[in-house]
Amino acid sequence: MKVAVGLGSAYSGKKRDFDKVVSFAVEVEKVGVDQGWTAEAWGYDAVSTLAFIAARTETLELGTGIMQISARTPSMTAMTAMTLATISGDRFMLGLGASGPQVVEGLQGQPFAKPLGRMRETLEILRQAFSGEKLAYQGEHFVLPRPGGEGKALRLSQPPNPDLPIYLATLSPRGLELTGEYANGWLGASFTPEASEAHLAYLRRGTEKAGRSLSDITLCVGGAIAFTDDPEPLIQRMKPNMAFQLGAMGSARTNFYNDAYKRSGFEDASIEVQRLWIEGRRDEAAARVPDEMIERTTFFGNEAQIAERMKKYREVGIEVLRLEPIAEEPSDRLDVLGRAVELARSI
Repeated sequence: MKVAVGLGSAYSGKKRDFDKVVSFAVEVEKVGVDQGWTAEAWGYDAVSTLAFIAARTETLELGTGIMQISARTPSMTAMTAMTLATISGDRFMLGLGASGPQVVEGLQGQPFAKPLGRMRETLEILRQAFSGEKLAYQGEHFVLPRPGGEGKALRLSQPPNPDLPIYLATLSPRGLELTGEYANGWLGASFTPEASEAHLAYLRRGTEKAGRSLSDITLCVGGAIAFTDDPEPLIQRMKPNMAFQLGAMGSARTNFYNDAYKRSGFEDASIEVQRLWIEGRRDEAAARVPDEMIERTTFFGNEAQIAERMKKYREVGIEVLRLEPIAEEPSDRLDVLGRAVELARSI
């Protein structure tokens, strides 16, 4: 199995901590981590950070996890992806997502309605661009060239790169089907190997539509990791974050994380935690998160226990574990990752 990490977070930038992000990327490469993924919400963008890190690393595979499709036109997404592939020596993976209505409509000023249709059209235009074709497209959301003006269909001047991998971060059943149909990889969340079919059944259905199998796409999921003989304090520590996912990662009507956990066997807890969070009772919301929910989405324990946990993921087809080391000091975080890499390699 491969090991991946997040480089910064979607909310990076408050402390101008870019130098720490770059230093972390350089060091994780040294301990054998395979992939680094950048994110964007309303902090650092996912692209600038990655381009700089590409210049400071040599073997680390680099991906955007994710670029928001609402923040860029499909043609600019294609140009950016092909540029990053060139800068990095083809170590780049294009991770895309629809984000959520609060960011899309509140920050980007774009409509969130019909995100899957917008994603499908974006992917079709990307395929044209990566293959070196002229960008001519007639869709519901995108029309190229713009009708009634002086524009004409253009071909990007960069050399074609049809093998540039596209990963999608999706959670809804229809989004997962789209991923299976179109993408090279899946950036998963709200995933537990014990209830893997809550996600994989829909991914598989999508691959079958495209005449391929689930093994044709790379599955990347993960969670927090810590080596310990007493995981209980860590389990309690993670509950506020889980409550945030269930209650705040989206609106009261649209929370794909919450819906995915409902499909995974945690329906009652997901509903109750969201209700408490929305009512402003956040401590109660965190307390309502079941221990089992944390245990199934993290890697806490001694080496034997963590290795066994990794095997469960591998047995259901997960090829890349995206791990978040829980430790205070940078050196300790790197030590955790180094040990995790060794365990993953052994599976």
